[in-house]
Amino acid sequence: MRYSDLAGKEIIAVDEGIRLGVVDHTDLVINARTGEVDSVIIPYGRRLWGSRVVVIPWRGITKIGRDFLIVDLSTAKDYSDTMRRIGEGGRPHKPLFSG
Repeated sequence: MRYSDLAGKEIIAVDEGIRLGVVDHTDLVINARTGEVDSVIIPYGRRLWGSRVVVIPWRGITKIGRDFLIVDLSTAKDYSDTMRRIGEGGRPHKPLFSG
């Protein structure tokens, strides 16, 4: 599957039935060894001091439909932990895709 196949799809949380955003406004974490998508970083909600961030592992994507990407929020990871894990020396890599 290519990034262009995901672009424009709305991201819906299956548990809550809420819209989290659109794939165009997300970042993908790519495993450099395998070239596979590790997780999707989804900013959502607008607040004065910024939006919240949810990191959904690829296994947390339950369905990819024609217009929607359905995710399971119970699989969500901590954003700062994810950035620490993929970073080198405390400095995270830049995401390959950004919207």
